[in-house]
Amino acid sequence: MTVIDISPSVMQFLLAFVVVVPLLGAVAALLPAPPGLKGKNPDQAVLRHGVTVTGAVLIAAIVLTAGFDHDHPATMQATTDISWIPALDVRIHLGIDGISLPLLLLTALLTFLCALYSYFKLPAGPSPKAFVALVLVLESGTLATFAVLDLLLFFLAFEMVLIPMYFLIARWGGDQRRAAAWKFILYTLLGSVVMLLGLLLIGLTSGTFDMVALATDNGRGLTTSVQVTAVLAIGIGLAVKTPMWPLHSWLPDAHTAAPTVGSVLLAGVLLKMGTYGFVRILLPVAPDGMRTFAPYLAAFAVVGIVYGSLACLALARNGAKGDLKRLIAYSSVGHMGFVLLGIATMTPTGVNGALFANIAHGLITGLLFFLVGAIKDRYGTADLDTLAGATGAALYGRAPRLGALLAFAAVASLGLPGLAGFWGEMLTLFGAYSPAEGLSRPAFRTFMAIGAFGTLLTAAYMLIVVRRVCMGEHTPHSQLSPGARPERPADASPTATTPQLTDIQSYEAAAWTPLAALTVLAGLWPAVLLGLTDPAVQKLLAGGKS
Repeated sequence: MTVIDISPSVMQFLLAFVVVVPLLGAVAALLPAPPGLKGKNPDQAVLRHGVTVTGAVLIAAIVLTAGFDHDHPATMQATTDISWIPALDVRIHLGIDGISLPLLLLTALLTFLCALYSYFKLPAGPSPKAFVALVLVLESGTLATFAVLDLLLFFLAFEMVLIPMYFLIARWGGDQRRAAAWKFILYTLLGSVVMLLGLLLIGLTSGTFDMVALATDNGRGLTTSVQVTAVLAIGIGLAVKTPMWPLHSWLPDAHTAAPTVGSVLLAGVLLKMGTYGFVRILLPVAPDGMRTFAPYLAAFAVVGIVYGSLACLALARNGAKGDLKRLIAYSSVGHMGFVLLGIATMTPTGVNGALFANIAHGLITGLLFFLVGAIKDRYGTADLDTLAGATGAALYGRAPRLGALLAFAAVASLGLPGLAGFWGEMLTLFGAYSPAEGLSRPAFRTFMAIGAFGTLLTAAYMLIVVRRVCMGEHTPHSQLSPGARPERPADASPTATTPQLTDIQSYEAAAWTPLAALTVLAGLWPAVLLGLTDPAVQKLLAGGKS
C-alpha cells in the first residue's frame, strides 16, 4: 500500500535529491546572493536560503514516505546501484527500507526546524554563510548515512558529519567550546579509524562491500574469528558515536558548549548513526560475532543507563551548580543505553524497541535542547541553582506555556505511558526478558532488572528538574551562584530587579510544535512506526529471508 502512486524512477530521483541537494545548497550558501534574493541584507538572504533548502529536502522526504510501499517495508525501495570503483567493487548504492526511512524523515524534519529557528535566533558567531553551509553539509552526511548500502560509502558519510559539527561547536558554541570541539573530534576520529579497519576486513574477506549482499549471506562467508574481530573493531567506532559508556565522556562537554541547534542535531540525529550501524551492519553481517559480544554490550548498556541517571541526579540536587544542558546530555547516555540493550538482545522485540527508542529520543531530546536553549537565552544561564533560586525562572508563574512544554518534554523523556518514550523502553526490556537463542537468560534478565531500575532514576531526576525550574524554590543566599540576586522577602512587592521572562514566541512555537505533536502521535499510535520496522527487522535477523 502506498499513499500516492509514484514510479520507481521518481522514487530513485527523490532519494538522490534528499541526499545530494543539501550538499549543493551548502555550496550555494557560500556564493553571493542573487540581487532579487538579498532581502534586507545578505545575512537574512543566506538564512532564508537555509530554510528553503532544508524545507525542500523535508518535502521530498515526505513525498518519498508517501510513495513508499508500506505493505513491503522489508524490501529495499528507491534503489540506485551504480559502479563507482570497479577494482574494489565499491558501488554508489542507495536505498531505503522500514529501518532507514523513519531516521531519514527524522533527520530532514529536525534540520528544517533548526534552520527555521536559526532564521529568527542565530547563535552569536562568525559569518551566517558559514553557519548555514555547515548545517547543510551536516544534513547531507547524516541523510547519506541512512541511505547508502555500501560499506565504504557508509564510512565516508559517517565521517562527513564530523568536521561540520566540530566547527559548529568551536565557532558558535559557548564557554569552553574549543576544548569541547577538540574532544569531540578526537574521540570520534579515533573510533572511526578502528571502524574502518573492521569494514575493510569484512569487505576484503567476503569479496564485496555491498551491505544488502552481505546481509543476505548472513555471515556464512566469514569465519567466526573474522566476525569477532570485525564486530570488535566496528563496534568501538559505532559505540563512540552512540555514545556507549565508558566511551561517552566527549558528549556532555560537546552538548554544554554547542549552540542550541548544534545540541538538537547532535542528540537528535548524530547519535542515531552509531546505533543504526549496529542494526544495519553488525547484526545481519556478523551474527556470530555479535552473539559473542552481546552480553558485554548489554552490560555496558545498563551501566550507562544507571550511570547517566546518577550523574543527572547529582547535577539536579540543590547546591550542585549543575548545568541544565549538561544534565540533558547525561540523560542521553542513559536513553541510548536502552537502545544498545535492545540491540544486544538480538531479538525482533528488542531491536524494534531499540529503533523505536531511537526515534523517540530524537523527538523528545531535540525538544528538550530547544527548550533549554530558550531558557538560557532568556535568563543568561543554564545553571540549575540560579534557575531554581528565588529570583530564578519559576516558569509556571513567569512563562507558563514554556513551563508547561518543559514539563511535557520531561515526562515524555521519563517514559510516561501514552507518549513516545514509553514504547521503546518497554519493548527493550521485554526483549531482554527473552533474548535470542544462545544468550544467557539469567544474565539478560538481570540486565532487564537493572534497566527497569534506571527508569525509576530517570523519573526522579526529571521530576526534580521540573519542580526546581518550573516552580522555583527558596534558596539560602549562601547557595546562590555568583552573580545571582538574593531572594526577595515574601511580603515585598515585585520590582524591576525580578527577571521578566518572555513566554513562547511564534517562531519557537512553529519549531517546537511538530516535535511535541509527533511525541504524542508515536505514543498513542506506535503501530505506525512498528509497522515499518518490524518486517524489516524480521528479515534482517533471518539473514535476508522474509
